Amino acid sequence: MLELCALGLLQREPVHGYRLKQDLELFMSSCLSVNYGAIYPLLHRLEERGYIESSIEESPESGSPRKIYSVTPEGQARWHTLMTQKSRDSWVNSRSRFMVKFFFFSDIDPELRLKLLKARIRACEERQELVHSQEFGLDPYQEAAWERHLQMLMNEIHWLHDQLEQEQGRHSPKTQESPSNPAIH
Repeated sequence: MLELCALGLLQREPVHGYRLKQDLELFMSSCLSVNYGAIYPLLHRLEERGYIESSIEESPESGSPRKIYSVTPEGQARWHTLMTQKSRDSWVNSRSRFMVKFFFFSDIDPELRLKLLKARIRACEERQELVHSQEFGLDPYQEAAWERHLQMLMNEIHWLHDQLEQEQGRHSPKTQESPSNPAIH
C-alpha cells in the first residue's frame, strides 16, 4: 500500500524523501501508518526497479544537496496496475486500500472510479450480510462492539452510494436543449 501511495504522490510532484514522508502522513494518516524507516528503503527499491528516478538539487533551506524523486513512465504504469489490482487484504486493510485509491480518484478515468466504487459497495454489503448472519452469545461489550461495526458499515455503504451517485452525475450525458428558432411572422 505504501508503494501505491508513494508512486501516486510522486506523480503529482517530484519531492525529496522527507517531504514525501510528510505528505504521506498528512494525506494518508487515516489509511496507513508511515515511519521514516520504511520510506528510504522503499524509495531505493522503487528506483532500482525503474519506477522512480532521482536527481540532486541544492536545498534552499539548508544549503546542502538533497535527492529529489520523480516518477518514471514505468512507475506510472506500475501505479495504474496497483490502482486496478484486486488484492486479497484483510477486511481492515481492504478499507484502508480503498481509501488510498479514493484519494487518487482524480488521477484515474471515470470508468475505473465507477468500477472501484461498485466493488467496494459489494464488499461492504457482503460484510454486512456476514455480520448479520452471525449469532453469538455476546456479553454487553462484545454486542456493543458488533453494533458499532454494523453502524460503521452502514455509514460507509451510505457514503459510497453518495460517491457513486455523484460520480455518475459528473459523467452522465447532459440533456441539451436545442436553441429555438424564432418563427418569423
